[in-house]
Amino acid sequence: MILQIPSPIHQLESDFLAEHRVQLFLKRDDLIHPEVSGNKWRKLELNITKAQEFDLPILTFGGAYSNHIAATAAACHHRGIACIGMIRGEEHDGLNPTLSLASKLGMQLHFISREEYGYKAEEAYIRQLKDNLGAFHLVPEGGANFLGVMGCTSIIKELPKPFDILCVAGGTGTTAAGMLLGLKANQRLELYPALKGGEFLQKSIAQLLEYSLFEEMAVNETLENLIIVSDYHFGGYAKINAELVDFTQHFFNEYSVPLDLIYTSKMMFGLFDRISKGLYNKGTSIIAVHTGGLQGNEGFKSRKGITLNF
Repeated sequence: MILQIPSPIHQLESDFLAEHRVQLFLKRDDLIHPEVSGNKWRKLELNITKAQEFDLPILTFGGAYSNHIAATAAACHHRGIACIGMIRGEEHDGLNPTLSLASKLGMQLHFISREEYGYKAEEAYIRQLKDNLGAFHLVPEGGANFLGVMGCTSIIKELPKPFDILCVAGGTGTTAAGMLLGLKANQRLELYPALKGGEFLQKSIAQLLEYSLFEEMAVNETLENLIIVSDYHFGGYAKINAELVDFTQHFFNEYSVPLDLIYTSKMMFGLFDRISKGLYNKGTSIIAVHTGGLQGNEGFKSRKGITLNF
């Protein structure tokens, strides 16, 4: 399994950015691996090492089009360990592209109702799964555990350039929590939730930070560097419209960088909108993290016929 780590950092250049005198760099975590790209690998790496240490399969949770499910299946396949995916929703004839890939890579799929899925964090439910399926190493949905957070701290360590603002899209807040641990006092992290009502991620991130910082005062001080920009969810998780699709295609045409419609495209749309409104000082240096997940675009293609020309 060949990984491109550290992932490269590319400066984006255009008349738009020159006009607003903002330096914008893109950390290309999408280039880490073609199947286990972006923050998915960072959140899985230490979890896989732990599973291998105890010779256990990985069990994790996700929706039918989950980037996390696809990445977990690929990572476990390449590392030679078994994995189990608990999939939210009913099984249908013919698997979608995401689940077809996961199954082909050896993931054992179990479909559970949305009601049952709601118990995924309950200890009693996890014990029941172990009784039925045998021992496993649990990776929560989206890799949201201590090992996932620690894996994401490596992003900051790979940034050679001084910067003012770091931007990332978010679903569980795990990547943001890891990056916050490495920020300096004069830097801030802008988190762009991919789902509606993303302000709740502040609490989720605080809980994830407690794994490492332990003290409430230290957690609160770390959270002072966080800004949640929740205005660019486009209606909710995996919700998109023609404006976002057009932006994603234009972004590729301008910068030769493909974006995924679920996470990174929403972040970049929001960031460019904020730049256009003059919300950043002249000369501000911004690094945006491309968290991968491009396989998610296949879901929009199969369900809605949306094709992006990358």
